[in-house]
Amino acid sequence: MSASRLNLLDFSKPNIRLLHLSWFAFFLTFVVWFSHAPLMAHIKEAFDLTTQQVKALLILNVALTIPARIVIGMLVDKFGPRLIYSCLLISSSFVCFGFAFADTYEQLALMRFLLGFVGAGFVIGIRLVGEWFPAKQVGLAEGVYGGWGNFGSAAAAMTLPTLTLIYGGDDGWRYAIATTGAIAGLYGIFFYLKARNTPKGSTYFKPKKTGGLEVTSKKDFYFYLLMNIPMYIALAILTWRLSPANFGLLTQGAANVLYVGLLVLMAFQFSQIYKVNAENLKTEVPEHQRYKFKQVAILNVAYFVTFGSELAVVSMLPLFFMDTFELNAVTAGLMASGFAFMNLAARPSGGYFSDKFGRRKSLSLLIAGLTVGYLILSQITPMWPVWLAVMACMCCSFFVQAGEGAVFAIVPLVKRRMTGQIAGMTGAYGNVGAVSYLTVLSFVDASTFFMVIAASAAFIFFAVQFMEEPEGHMAEINDDGSVELIEVS
Repeated sequence: MSASRLNLLDFSKPNIRLLHLSWFAFFLTFVVWFSHAPLMAHIKEAFDLTTQQVKALLILNVALTIPARIVIGMLVDKFGPRLIYSCLLISSSFVCFGFAFADTYEQLALMRFLLGFVGAGFVIGIRLVGEWFPAKQVGLAEGVYGGWGNFGSAAAAMTLPTLTLIYGGDDGWRYAIATTGAIAGLYGIFFYLKARNTPKGSTYFKPKKTGGLEVTSKKDFYFYLLMNIPMYIALAILTWRLSPANFGLLTQGAANVLYVGLLVLMAFQFSQIYKVNAENLKTEVPEHQRYKFKQVAILNVAYFVTFGSELAVVSMLPLFFMDTFELNAVTAGLMASGFAFMNLAARPSGGYFSDKFGRRKSLSLLIAGLTVGYLILSQITPMWPVWLAVMACMCCSFFVQAGEGAVFAIVPLVKRRMTGQIAGMTGAYGNVGAVSYLTVLSFVDASTFFMVIAASAAFIFFAVQFMEEPEGHMAEINDDGSVELIEVS
């Protein structure tokens, strides 16, 4: 069956119904996750917040997402996406209520930190959609899931200010945010009733052990440990940003405790990874059960530069337009919104290209495109017509978000029973990229910032050339010990 025959309006097919159930669940997680952004002016006024306190809230919003995506990936592989998505939506609704009706800045900060966990919802649907679609359609299906779901942040920006006016009064913003939590909670119940982990008659493969990815060679074991370190560095950078040296939300003593805690957590995670892989390190893994961890590592760094740069650029683009072209905040925000708006078409396009023209080839071309795109953005000056700058941003964003779609077109084809964990690690690397690029931005001007992204993308383009095209079948082991082959090409 060709990718072009995927009819998204054919609700008579169970996999199409499941896809729509899934992307809307992801959509709601992003509405809840970014519900504060369009209402920040109201929140700032209600709590009399300083600019530093507002910036601290924005950092807290993404701080927990890095470890959350790893944890959620493990839970999905062990318990199944149906249960985990439902639990995430329902639990996040209560945290959303806590944020909406907080009385102090400390409560506000804590709830916003905890809401970072809902940003891990994306990982769940990657495994779920991968279970329901064949290899020749999975890229487009994952692209629709990611692109349409990711639009939740834009939907929140477009609707919540109006909803605040409808509620009216000083607390209108509270009821608007609480409404998103109520919808998420109710949909969590609906999702549990309607969704299924696999099509009828299919097996849901689970990892033999939890606590980390299973690798199939000593070289891959050490490579896996090495690839975990950047995530802890990113968390240390976030801690530093909240310390007295920056935003001052944490005391130096509290920051030092967190640094030590991160070292302890890393040591614990490494010990868990060893326990999961101890048997594989002592005996040779059968050929049909092996996979190459380099596939995971390349997807990680590809998402680092695609989704990581998107998060960073979306954060700075309105101010960039204001400063470069002397626009007011409303106009600049409207001009910058085109970058995120491209998600609706670009991410599914990236998945489609991957299905149609090959996994490695599509990802290589898209990363090459975003490299050129960021080089062009680095050349924008006040002498440019505003419309040309906007067009350049939208063209660049197409390659960025199509690249994201191409990455997650490959994730379900690496090792089925660990798709959740692979998606979790890849997704976490997207947040690592955002932290890294935003840290760079704090030291350089916008033009240099775009050049740094382009340079890193060029390096990652080279890394992608070492990825192996998924071909033939992957082998998974049933509970009774029998081997089942799953098509990956």
